[in-house]
Amino acid sequence: MAPGNGSFVTEFILVGLTDQLDLQLPLFFLFLVMYVITLMGNLGLVTLIVLSSHLHTPMYFFLSNLSFIDICYSSVFTPKMLKHFISEKNIISYTGCMSQLFFFCFFVISECYMLTSMAYDRYVAICNPLLYNITMSPQVCSSLMLGSYLLSFFGAMAHTGCMLRLTFCDANTINHYFCDILPLLQLSCTSTYINELVVFIVVGINIIVPSVSIFISYAFILSSILHINSKEGRSKAFNTCSSHIIAVSLFFGSGIFMYLKPSSTGSMNEGKIASVFYTNVVPMMNPLIYSLRNKDVKFVLRKTLSTKKF
Repeated sequence: MAPGNGSFVTEFILVGLTDQLDLQLPLFFLFLVMYVITLMGNLGLVTLIVLSSHLHTPMYFFLSNLSFIDICYSSVFTPKMLKHFISEKNIISYTGCMSQLFFFCFFVISECYMLTSMAYDRYVAICNPLLYNITMSPQVCSSLMLGSYLLSFFGAMAHTGCMLRLTFCDANTINHYFCDILPLLQLSCTSTYINELVVFIVVGINIIVPSVSIFISYAFILSSILHINSKEGRSKAFNTCSSHIIAVSLFFGSGIFMYLKPSSTGSMNEGKIASVFYTNVVPMMNPLIYSLRNKDVKFVLRKTLSTKKF
């Protein structure tokens, strides 16, 4: 029997980024380097935060969780993607495809809400600095973290559960490099109306709610910064937020382009390029953004390296 509720397909073929043979090897090395940088950068950042008591603050608590999410997130599909570049056919089982979809949705939604929690942390730090330690207590930070993962679980279950109810008859070639929602919907031989509605609602909520929350947080932050009299104080406040703004812009910008644009305005090939940003580029860039633009992280890193020398 084939898996799923009446699904006749037992495996899918992933097309990948391109079918041009001369690009396969260069792309393999490109994405391999990106994946290694992602793992080393995020793992290094987590290790640095855990080992350094100087970084045991709410801001770095959320940052370590973000790095953990990025490690898991990129590992959901990058190894399979790399395998495709050096093999003739990239086959994934029905069960494997649904599992990949679930974990992809779980970690991408987690990242949305972790970035929102980080924006709230910056809002409290700049707008209510005297109440920061009380407002951002360990209990509050833990609740925000658990809430992010809980919302991610429900969102991932909604997408995966709706996908499992579809029937896939003969078409089993996914025009993508991983089992994403929209390419899978194109293969179904039954109505996808409910799935499309769930995508619109769940993706809409998980992009609009966090992005609006982040926008409101930064509106208050900007207002507070403009009321700071000293130029040095304003510059310091801007620097604490700039890394987060860059990370948010990259992540939400590519996600909005992929999922909330009308289907007639672009092809799936354009969607694959947008996917590369939030599946490969963003997890790689986050540790670089937060370390290269962060004085505390650079100070702790220099201190750790100098200690090891002696």
